[in-house]
Amino acid sequence: MINKIGQVMLYVNNQDASKDFWTEKMGFEIIADETNGPMRWVEVAPKGAATSIVLHSKEFVAKMNPEMYLGTPSIMYFSDNLDALYKDLQNKNVKVGDIVEAPFGRVFNFEDAEENYFAVCEKK
Repeated sequence: MINKIGQVMLYVNNQDASKDFWTEKMGFEIIADETNGPMRWVEVAPKGAATSIVLHSKEFVAKMNPEMYLGTPSIMYFSDNLDALYKDLQNKNVKVGDIVEAPFGRVFNFEDAEENYFAVCEKK
């Protein structure tokens, strides 16, 4: 039986720029940055998180598996201090959308280094 999500694969054009975004702008930790032959994977996650993001080279994966879907997954992050995170991201020049009230709580979206959008929901 599956009991949790372990990793989310994020296929990116520039692994270094993506790694910098997730660590410097979002405050994630580097779990791994390894190369095995022509393959490199960069694993990042919020401190203490059960689920991580693995930044894979979109070009490399496309060559290895041309039929693979390389689009960006729709990911919802949770924050226990949405307002502070919002202000922090604005101060770091991260493109953010407005904070809106949704049926499940307050939420906003943000853009990564490759103009992919993700969302953050307030969870207290």
